[in-house]
Amino acid sequence: MLSEFDLIKHYFARPAATAAAALADPRIALGIGDDCALLNPSPGMQLAVSSDMLVSGRHFFADADPFMLGHKCLAVNLSDLAAMGAKPLAFTLALSLPEAKAEWLAPFSAGLLALADRYQCALIGGDTTKGPLNICITIFGEIPPGLALRRDAARVGDDIWVSGTLGDARLALAGYWKEHPDVIRMEAREHVQAAQRMHQPSPRIELGLALRGIAHATLDISDGLAGDLGHILERSGVGASLQLDALPAGPILSTQAPDIRRRYTLSGGDDYELCFTAPAENRAAVIAAGAASGTPVTRIGSIEQAAGLRLLDAAGQPVDMHIHSFDHFTTA
Repeated sequence: MLSEFDLIKHYFARPAATAAAALADPRIALGIGDDCALLNPSPGMQLAVSSDMLVSGRHFFADADPFMLGHKCLAVNLSDLAAMGAKPLAFTLALSLPEAKAEWLAPFSAGLLALADRYQCALIGGDTTKGPLNICITIFGEIPPGLALRRDAARVGDDIWVSGTLGDARLALAGYWKEHPDVIRMEAREHVQAAQRMHQPSPRIELGLALRGIAHATLDISDGLAGDLGHILERSGVGASLQLDALPAGPILSTQAPDIRRRYTLSGGDDYELCFTAPAENRAAVIAAGAASGTPVTRIGSIEQAAGLRLLDAAGQPVDMHIHSFDHFTTA
Protein backbone atom coordinates (compact mmCIF):
# COMPACT_ATOMS: atom_id res chain seq x y z
CA MET A 1 0.00 0.00 0.00
CA LEU A 2 1.38 3.40 -0.99
CA SER A 3 1.93 5.99 1.74
CA GLU A 4 0.66 9.54 1.25
CA PHE A 5 4.09 10.80 0.24
CA ASP A 6 4.78 7.85 -2.05
CA LEU A 7 1.44 8.51 -3.76
CA ILE A 8 2.39 12.14 -4.40
CA LYS A 9 5.91 11.22 -5.54
CA HIS A 10 4.77 8.51 -7.96
CA TYR A 11 1.75 10.21 -9.56
CA PHE A 12 1.75 13.97 -8.99
CA ALA A 13 5.37 15.14 -8.56
CA ARG A 14 6.60 15.89 -12.08
CA PRO A 15 9.74 14.35 -13.59
CA ALA A 16 12.88 16.41 -13.03
CA ALA A 17 12.90 17.91 -16.53
CA THR A 18 9.23 18.90 -16.34
CA ALA A 19 9.61 20.30 -12.83
CA ALA A 20 12.64 22.31 -13.90
CA ALA A 21 10.67 23.73 -16.82
CA ALA A 22 7.85 24.75 -14.48
CA LEU A 23 10.25 26.45 -12.09
CA ALA A 24 11.79 28.29 -15.04
CA ASP A 25 8.49 30.18 -15.13
CA PRO A 26 9.25 33.31 -13.05
CA ARG A 27 5.67 33.29 -11.80
CA ILE A 28 6.29 30.06 -9.79
CA ALA A 29 8.94 30.52 -7.10
CA LEU A 30 8.31 27.22 -5.26
CA GLY A 31 6.11 24.25 -6.10
CA ILE A 32 5.48 20.83 -4.54
CA GLY A 33 7.61 19.81 -1.56
CA ASP A 34 7.27 22.45 1.14
CA ASP A 35 4.56 23.67 3.50
CA CYS A 36 3.39 26.27 1.00
CA ALA A 37 3.90 27.05 -2.66
CA LEU A 38 5.15 30.50 -3.63
CA LEU A 39 3.73 32.41 -6.59
CA ASN A 40 4.92 35.60 -8.27
CA PRO A 41 2.20 36.99 -10.53
CA SER A 42 3.56 38.88 -13.51
CA PRO A 43 4.26 42.55 -12.71
CA GLY A 44 1.10 44.62 -12.65
CA MET A 45 -1.24 41.60 -12.65
CA GLN A 46 -3.99 40.60 -10.24
CA LEU A 47 -4.50 37.00 -9.05
CA ALA A 48 -7.75 35.25 -9.97
CA VAL A 49 -8.50 32.35 -7.58
CA SER A 50 -11.27 29.74 -7.75
CA SER A 51 -12.06 26.39 -6.07
CA ASP A 52 -14.28 23.54 -7.22
CA MET A 53 -15.07 20.26 -5.48
CA LEU A 54 -16.18 17.17 -7.39
CA VAL A 55 -17.88 14.49 -5.27
CA SER A 56 -18.35 10.88 -6.35
CA GLY A 57 -22.04 10.12 -6.88
CA ARG A 58 -22.90 13.81 -7.02
CA HIS A 59 -20.76 15.25 -9.81
CA PHE A 60 -19.53 12.08 -11.48
CA PHE A 61 -20.32 8.37 -11.53
CA ALA A 62 -18.39 6.24 -9.04
CA ASP A 63 -17.07 4.11 -11.93
CA ALA A 64 -16.07 7.11 -14.10
CA ASP A 65 -13.07 6.58 -16.37
CA PRO A 66 -10.16 7.96 -14.30
CA PHE A 67 -8.33 9.53 -17.26
CA MET A 68 -11.45 11.47 -18.27
CA LEU A 69 -12.12 12.36 -14.64
CA GLY A 70 -8.61 13.76 -14.25
CA HIS A 71 -9.22 15.90 -17.32
CA LYS A 72 -12.64 17.07 -16.18
CA CYS A 73 -11.73 18.05 -12.63
CA LEU A 74 -9.12 20.50 -13.94
CA ALA A 75 -11.20 21.56 -16.96
CA VAL A 76 -14.05 22.85 -14.78
CA ASN A 77 -11.58 25.01 -12.84
CA LEU A 78 -9.91 26.28 -15.99
CA SER A 79 -13.40 27.17 -17.20
CA ASP A 80 -13.77 29.51 -14.21
CA LEU A 81 -10.58 31.30 -15.24
CA ALA A 82 -11.85 31.51 -18.82
CA ALA A 83 -15.03 33.17 -17.56
CA MET A 84 -12.93 35.89 -15.89
CA GLY A 85 -10.60 36.37 -18.84
CA ALA A 86 -7.70 35.13 -16.70
CA LYS A 87 -4.56 33.35 -17.89
CA PRO A 88 -3.86 30.05 -16.03
CA LEU A 89 -0.94 30.06 -13.63
CA ALA A 90 -1.05 27.12 -11.18
CA PHE A 91 -3.35 24.86 -9.14
CA THR A 92 -3.48 22.73 -6.01
CA LEU A 93 -5.15 19.33 -5.67
CA ALA A 94 -6.86 17.94 -2.57
CA LEU A 95 -7.73 14.29 -3.11
CA SER A 96 -9.66 11.89 -0.87
CA LEU A 97 -9.40 8.24 -1.98
CA PRO A 98 -11.00 5.02 -0.65
CA GLU A 99 -7.81 3.21 -1.69
CA ALA A 100 -4.52 4.21 -3.31
CA LYS A 101 -4.69 1.96 -6.37
CA ALA A 102 -2.10 2.36 -9.12
CA GLU A 103 -4.58 1.26 -11.78
CA TRP A 104 -6.75 4.29 -10.90
CA LEU A 105 -4.08 6.83 -9.96
CA ALA A 106 -1.96 6.39 -13.09
CA PRO A 107 -4.67 7.29 -15.64
CA PHE A 108 -6.22 9.92 -13.36
CA SER A 109 -2.95 11.79 -13.00
CA ALA A 110 -2.23 11.35 -16.72
CA GLY A 111 -5.53 13.00 -17.69
CA LEU A 112 -5.07 15.76 -15.12
CA LEU A 113 -1.49 16.62 -16.03
CA ALA A 114 -2.00 16.40 -19.80
CA LEU A 115 -4.55 19.21 -19.58
CA ALA A 116 -2.35 21.11 -17.12
CA ASP A 117 0.54 20.96 -19.59
CA ARG A 118 -1.68 22.13 -22.44
CA TYR A 119 -2.44 25.36 -20.58
CA GLN A 120 0.94 25.65 -18.81
CA CYS A 121 -0.80 25.45 -15.44
CA ALA A 122 1.53 23.92 -12.84
CA LEU A 123 0.44 21.61 -10.02
CA ILE A 124 2.08 23.25 -6.99
CA GLY A 125 0.73 21.33 -3.99
CA GLY A 126 -2.35 20.09 -2.18
CA ASP A 127 -3.29 17.20 0.12
CA THR A 128 -4.23 13.51 0.02
CA THR A 129 -6.12 11.38 2.52
CA LYS A 130 -8.15 8.19 2.77
CA GLY A 131 -11.92 8.60 2.56
CA PRO A 132 -14.81 8.78 0.07
CA LEU A 133 -13.70 9.77 -3.43
CA ASN A 134 -13.66 13.58 -3.51
CA ILE A 135 -11.54 15.88 -5.67
CA CYS A 136 -11.02 19.54 -4.83
CA ILE A 137 -8.93 21.88 -6.95
CA THR A 138 -7.98 25.47 -6.23
CA ILE A 139 -6.75 27.26 -9.32
CA PHE A 140 -4.81 30.49 -9.76
CA GLY A 141 -4.74 32.75 -12.80
CA GLU A 142 -3.64 36.27 -13.55
CA ILE A 143 -5.31 39.20 -15.22
CA PRO A 144 -4.54 42.90 -15.75
CA PRO A 145 -6.40 45.21 -13.32
CA GLY A 146 -9.70 46.42 -14.71
CA LEU A 147 -10.03 43.73 -17.40
CA ALA A 148 -11.74 40.97 -15.42
CA LEU A 149 -15.00 39.79 -17.04
CA ARG A 150 -17.33 40.07 -14.02
CA ARG A 151 -20.90 38.90 -13.57
CA ASP A 152 -22.11 42.32 -12.44
CA ALA A 153 -21.13 44.19 -15.60
CA ALA A 154 -24.07 43.55 -17.98
CA ARG A 155 -25.68 46.71 -19.36
CA VAL A 156 -29.08 47.38 -20.88
CA GLY A 157 -28.79 47.02 -24.66
CA ASP A 158 -26.01 44.43 -24.52
CA ASP A 159 -26.22 41.41 -26.79
CA ILE A 160 -26.12 38.01 -25.09
CA TRP A 161 -23.76 35.45 -26.63
CA VAL A 162 -22.82 31.85 -26.01
CA SER A 163 -19.79 29.89 -27.16
CA GLY A 164 -19.79 26.45 -28.78
CA THR A 165 -22.88 24.29 -28.48
CA LEU A 166 -25.19 23.32 -25.62
CA GLY A 167 -27.05 20.28 -24.37
CA ASP A 168 -25.13 17.23 -25.54
CA ALA A 169 -23.77 16.62 -22.02
CA ARG A 170 -27.32 16.67 -20.61
CA LEU A 171 -28.47 14.37 -23.40
CA ALA A 172 -25.71 11.92 -22.51
CA LEU A 173 -26.87 11.95 -18.89
CA ALA A 174 -30.42 11.23 -20.03
CA GLY A 175 -29.00 8.24 -21.92
CA TYR A 176 -27.25 6.94 -18.81
CA TRP A 177 -30.41 7.40 -16.73
CA LYS A 178 -32.66 6.08 -19.52
CA GLU A 179 -34.88 9.16 -19.34
CA HIS A 180 -37.72 9.72 -21.84
CA PRO A 181 -37.14 6.45 -23.74
CA ASP A 182 -40.33 7.10 -25.72
CA VAL A 183 -38.97 10.44 -27.00
CA ILE A 184 -35.17 10.32 -27.08
CA ARG A 185 -33.71 8.33 -29.98
CA MET A 186 -29.98 7.82 -29.74
CA GLU A 187 -27.73 5.08 -31.10
CA ALA A 188 -24.83 3.77 -29.01
CA ARG A 189 -22.23 5.65 -31.08
CA GLU A 190 -24.21 8.88 -30.71
CA HIS A 191 -24.38 8.42 -26.96
CA VAL A 192 -20.60 7.97 -26.83
CA GLN A 193 -20.16 11.17 -28.84
CA ALA A 194 -22.53 13.14 -26.60
CA ALA A 195 -20.89 11.71 -23.48
CA GLN A 196 -17.54 13.08 -24.63
CA ARG A 197 -18.91 16.56 -23.94
CA MET A 198 -19.96 15.43 -20.46
CA HIS A 199 -16.72 13.70 -19.48
CA GLN A 200 -14.09 15.85 -21.22
CA PRO A 201 -15.31 19.45 -21.53
CA SER A 202 -13.12 22.00 -23.30
CA PRO A 203 -12.37 25.09 -21.18
CA ARG A 204 -12.66 28.22 -23.32
CA ILE A 205 -9.46 29.85 -22.09
CA GLU A 206 -8.50 31.30 -25.47
CA LEU A 207 -11.91 32.90 -25.96
CA GLY A 208 -11.93 34.36 -22.45
CA LEU A 209 -8.58 36.02 -23.10
CA ALA A 210 -9.76 37.31 -26.49
CA LEU A 211 -12.88 38.87 -24.94
CA ARG A 212 -10.95 41.17 -22.60
CA GLY A 213 -11.99 44.73 -23.30
CA ILE A 214 -14.79 43.54 -25.65
CA ALA A 215 -17.32 41.74 -23.43
CA HIS A 216 -19.04 43.15 -20.35
CA ALA A 217 -20.34 40.32 -18.11
CA THR A 218 -19.26 36.67 -18.49
CA LEU A 219 -19.67 33.32 -16.75
CA ASP A 220 -19.24 29.68 -17.62
CA ILE A 221 -22.26 27.41 -18.02
CA SER A 222 -21.99 24.59 -15.50
CA ASP A 223 -25.53 24.24 -14.12
CA GLY A 224 -27.57 25.20 -17.19
CA LEU A 225 -27.81 28.34 -19.32
CA ALA A 226 -31.01 29.75 -17.82
CA GLY A 227 -29.90 29.37 -14.22
CA ASP A 228 -26.37 30.58 -14.82
CA LEU A 229 -27.49 33.58 -16.90
CA GLY A 230 -29.78 34.38 -13.99
CA HIS A 231 -26.67 35.06 -11.89
CA ILE A 232 -25.60 37.75 -14.36
CA LEU A 233 -29.07 39.29 -14.37
CA GLU A 234 -29.28 39.37 -10.58
CA ARG A 235 -25.78 40.73 -10.03
CA SER A 236 -26.18 43.34 -12.77
CA GLY A 237 -29.71 44.40 -11.81
CA VAL A 238 -31.13 43.79 -15.30
CA GLY A 239 -33.41 41.41 -17.23
CA ALA A 240 -33.13 39.63 -20.56
CA SER A 241 -34.90 38.10 -23.51
CA LEU A 242 -33.57 34.89 -25.07
CA GLN A 243 -34.28 33.67 -28.59
CA LEU A 244 -35.03 30.07 -27.58
CA ASP A 245 -34.65 28.57 -31.04
CA ALA A 246 -31.35 30.39 -31.62
CA LEU A 247 -29.64 28.41 -28.84
CA PRO A 248 -26.91 26.31 -30.53
CA ALA A 249 -27.71 22.66 -29.84
CA GLY A 250 -24.93 20.08 -29.85
CA PRO A 251 -24.68 17.84 -32.93
CA ILE A 252 -26.40 14.89 -31.25
CA LEU A 253 -29.03 16.94 -29.44
CA SER A 254 -29.90 18.73 -32.68
CA THR A 255 -31.36 15.45 -34.01
CA GLN A 256 -33.80 15.10 -31.11
CA ALA A 257 -37.41 16.25 -30.69
CA PRO A 258 -37.88 20.05 -30.44
CA ASP A 259 -39.04 19.99 -26.80
CA ILE A 260 -36.03 17.96 -25.67
CA ARG A 261 -33.73 20.20 -27.71
CA ARG A 262 -35.16 23.34 -26.15
CA ARG A 263 -35.03 22.01 -22.60
CA TYR A 264 -31.51 20.64 -22.74
CA THR A 265 -29.98 23.70 -24.40
CA LEU A 266 -31.72 25.95 -21.89
CA SER A 267 -31.29 24.04 -18.64
CA GLY A 268 -28.82 21.22 -19.21
CA GLY A 269 -25.62 21.27 -17.18
CA ASP A 270 -21.96 20.37 -17.72
CA ASP A 271 -21.61 22.41 -20.93
CA TYR A 272 -18.74 24.60 -19.66
CA GLU A 273 -19.27 27.06 -22.48
CA LEU A 274 -19.08 30.81 -21.92
CA CYS A 275 -22.18 32.98 -21.76
CA PHE A 276 -21.36 36.66 -22.06
CA THR A 277 -22.81 40.06 -22.83
CA ALA A 278 -21.29 42.73 -25.07
CA PRO A 279 -22.41 46.06 -26.52
CA ALA A 280 -24.16 45.80 -29.87
CA GLU A 281 -21.44 47.93 -31.46
CA ASN A 282 -18.92 45.20 -30.55
CA ARG A 283 -20.56 42.46 -32.64
CA ALA A 284 -17.79 42.39 -35.21
CA ALA A 285 -15.16 42.31 -32.45
CA VAL A 286 -16.94 39.39 -30.73
CA ILE A 287 -17.05 37.42 -33.96
CA ALA A 288 -13.37 38.19 -34.53
CA ALA A 289 -12.53 37.03 -30.99
CA GLY A 290 -14.35 33.77 -31.63
CA ALA A 291 -12.49 33.24 -34.89
CA ALA A 292 -9.12 34.11 -33.34
CA SER A 293 -9.70 31.61 -30.51
CA GLY A 294 -11.11 28.89 -32.77
CA THR A 295 -14.42 29.00 -30.89
CA PRO A 296 -17.86 29.40 -32.51
CA VAL A 297 -19.99 32.13 -30.91
CA THR A 298 -23.74 32.66 -31.29
CA ARG A 299 -25.84 35.72 -30.45
CA ILE A 300 -28.88 34.46 -28.50
CA GLY A 301 -30.63 37.44 -26.92
CA SER A 302 -30.40 40.87 -25.35
CA ILE A 303 -30.14 42.53 -21.95
CA GLU A 304 -33.18 44.62 -21.00
CA GLN A 305 -34.25 46.96 -18.22
CA ALA A 306 -37.24 44.91 -17.02
CA ALA A 307 -36.25 42.25 -14.48
CA GLY A 308 -36.62 38.55 -15.27
CA LEU A 309 -35.82 36.19 -18.13
CA ARG A 310 -38.19 36.09 -21.08
CA LEU A 311 -38.12 33.25 -23.63
CA LEU A 312 -39.15 33.96 -27.23
CA ASP A 313 -39.68 31.65 -30.19
CA ALA A 314 -38.40 32.27 -33.72
CA ALA A 315 -41.41 34.53 -34.42
CA GLY A 316 -40.73 36.62 -31.33
CA GLN A 317 -43.67 35.16 -29.40
CA PRO A 318 -43.38 34.36 -25.67
CA VAL A 319 -42.75 30.72 -24.73
CA ASP A 320 -43.88 29.44 -21.32
CA MET A 321 -41.50 26.75 -20.04
CA HIS A 322 -40.95 25.42 -16.54
CA ILE A 323 -37.21 24.85 -16.27
CA HIS A 324 -34.89 23.82 -13.47
CA SER A 325 -31.13 24.14 -13.49
CA PHE A 326 -28.86 21.90 -11.43
CA ASP A 327 -28.56 22.74 -7.72
CA HIS A 328 -25.87 21.07 -5.63
CA PHE A 329 -28.19 20.59 -2.63
CA THR A 330 -31.72 20.24 -4.02
CA THR A 331 -31.24 18.42 -7.34
CA ALA A 332 -31.55 14.66 -7.02
